[in-house]
Amino acid sequence: MPQLCVHTRLIDEVWEWKIQRILQIVREMGAETIVEFFPWAYFEDSPGNLDWQRADRILRHADNQGLRVIARMGLVPAWARESTGSQSPNTLNTLPHEVWDDFAPFVAAFAARYQDKVKHLIVWNEPNLAFEWGHAALSPDEYVELLRVTHNAVRQSSPHSVLLAAGPAPTLEPVGSPHGINDLLWMEEFFAAGAANWIDGLALHSYGFAEGPEAPPARDRLNFRRLELQREVAQRHSDEEMALFLTETGWNDDPHHEQAVSPARRIRYTLAALEFAGRQWPLLENLCFWALRYPTPTMNWRDGYTLITPEFLAKPIYYAIQNLARGQENGAALWLPPPVAPS
Repeated sequence: MPQLCVHTRLIDEVWEWKIQRILQIVREMGAETIVEFFPWAYFEDSPGNLDWQRADRILRHADNQGLRVIARMGLVPAWARESTGSQSPNTLNTLPHEVWDDFAPFVAAFAARYQDKVKHLIVWNEPNLAFEWGHAALSPDEYVELLRVTHNAVRQSSPHSVLLAAGPAPTLEPVGSPHGINDLLWMEEFFAAGAANWIDGLALHSYGFAEGPEAPPARDRLNFRRLELQREVAQRHSDEEMALFLTETGWNDDPHHEQAVSPARRIRYTLAALEFAGRQWPLLENLCFWALRYPTPTMNWRDGYTLITPEFLAKPIYYAIQNLARGQENGAALWLPPPVAPS
């Protein structure tokens, strides 16, 4: 079975005790790895002025809990977004070409500082979506060039770091859509542009939506096994088997979500997905659920992905995953009381 993993949102926590408790909860669930976001904008508020305090405390507590960390890098500081004086839309994901040589050294500095605690680095997020690419024209070629620049910087500072391409968002957007590019088409162009030269593996996103984990994949359907189609693209373009990390997956049980499932079905699908991946995907290194917890309620369907509430109340799905993980390890399923926040 791939290593159990969960996406956390620790970077926006104000109180350190919450970071500590969340990581204890991750360990108690049976996960061995977390994916955490380390935004460039949070660490370099002016050129060359790096403040690592937020990352230091997260990684200190993750190390104390014995957890591996996959770091996702992105989010552009204001000074970098505005450096060109461009008239184009300016969002937190706007990354002008002129500052690629600032972003890459930031990733390299992070890799060097935490090379004993963080081995895997994801460059950017879902670059096939207009929103995630700062509403600039989507271009697999440009993303590959960003990977090249970042790869060269990281190799100089931390040669043993593992650089992962960001998972494209699973989407069926038609050709010419202003919102995004179909993930399979994106990956074809991505590898055709020479991506395999600049990465050590792939971080993939493959959600279950309304179907169970064993529903067969198809180019015109979005489901858990879409990962198999994504992997086929990588295999056709790579001389060697590419390391795969499923860094976002799961089912949503909020009734306002267009493709929600019931809480009970979500549990069944989630446990079946872990077992299916263990049987059918031996090369998958991590299976990471989105998401453990948000610091505050989103007050919309996104809350339907979480495993515990902002108030640290564990949902039944948390215990179901815990029981499966503990049962495989100890030969018996355990039911533990919910985690309680310090008073």
